[in-house]
Amino acid sequence: MSFPMLALIVGAILILMALLGTLVERLPMSPSMLYLAIGYALGPAVWNVMAPDPLRYSGSLERISEVALLISLFAVGMKLGVPLRDKRWLLPLRLAFPSMALTVLFIALVGVFLLGLPSGAALLLAAILAPTDPVLASDVQVEDSSDRDRLRFSLTAEGGLNDGTAFPFVMLGLGILGLYDFGSGGWRWVAVDVLWAIAGGLAIGGALGALVGKLVVYLRTQHKEAVGLDEFLALGLIAIAYGVARLSVASGFLAVFAAGLALQRIQAQSKKGQPSTAAKAKMILGAESEKDLATHADLAGTYMMQAVQGFNGQLERIAELVVVMVAGAMLSYTYIPPKAVWFVLLLFLVARPAAVWLGLVGATSVSRDQRILISWFGIRGVGSIFYLMYAINQGLPAVLAEQFIAVTLTTVAASVVLHGISVTPLMTRYTKRSNAKGHR
Repeated sequence: MSFPMLALIVGAILILMALLGTLVERLPMSPSMLYLAIGYALGPAVWNVMAPDPLRYSGSLERISEVALLISLFAVGMKLGVPLRDKRWLLPLRLAFPSMALTVLFIALVGVFLLGLPSGAALLLAAILAPTDPVLASDVQVEDSSDRDRLRFSLTAEGGLNDGTAFPFVMLGLGILGLYDFGSGGWRWVAVDVLWAIAGGLAIGGALGALVGKLVVYLRTQHKEAVGLDEFLALGLIAIAYGVARLSVASGFLAVFAAGLALQRIQAQSKKGQPSTAAKAKMILGAESEKDLATHADLAGTYMMQAVQGFNGQLERIAELVVVMVAGAMLSYTYIPPKAVWFVLLLFLVARPAAVWLGLVGATSVSRDQRILISWFGIRGVGSIFYLMYAINQGLPAVLAEQFIAVTLTTVAASVVLHGISVTPLMTRYTKRSNAKGHR
């Protein structure tokens, strides 16, 4: 395909989504459903414009999905305005750790007894499919840092945490298959891949996010410097947090999530002179220049957050479009085995709900409606595609790779469609019931 033709197709898709954006929001569907259908149509099965063979281009696909995840994890961190000492954090922590481990266990058992996989392969497939997705879950996430709804907050924070907490299980599965050395008796896996990767990733990202955020606010308020180029700030912080964490053998995903979370806290720690709406109003009315707002002692933190969030939000949408379209095109390279349908049903209707309900035992602050919706909205997507490509690039045998591709892409496509159809009516109904009952 020539570059002019590629430009024409990409431009038409972007303009189409811009024109249909508000219409899609009112329909029982998500943008990801359209991206998936467009990708499939552009793939070898229909027009053969895109040919992303998952075995041939696994290296490139791993990088594309990884970049999309990093952008989304940073955005998720910036949305979470609940103080770290707030008890609301207990819910996503329970979802990201005990519920995550239980999900891996349940899916691995299904892999052994339904798909006939050996234990190591079943564990690896479970780790690939266990994490919920921060990229495709925007419709059930908090809308901004002031949102305190327990359902939205729990799903948002879980999506930010469990892409990092799934990684140790991926490495364990690779180790059992002989594709990774986890040390005698598993010492390296426990010490490095579990303890250090999680703790180190969160610490490194949190420290860098706080340091960069405070430095920018200080330079702006005290010296009227470092104003503008907030897009560079967002991309730079994502890159440096990921780079330092990975060079330190810590989790890059958790580091980027923690960096976004720490940067958001700079706004909360800034002076409460005027709310952000006042800053927006002044910009619209022209009462102050953007530089005056960016360097105002009371508004610098808020202004920085709004600028970074605005840019990163647009970047996140583009990343979602690219990865989901590629996933749609990849469907042409696989088949849907009958057992995969049962696998998906067991994952969505048994494994995820059971893991959530067991992980939240004793959590009296969660209503029955919230438990049901948390159980259902275990959305799978870009994270699973990344871990799939990562496993293939670690030397996964071709027979297993083909089976994993079929099951993973079937699961992701089913999640995009089923959750995309249900998200608007379910969340609308939940919001009405919550407002009536006063549940938050």
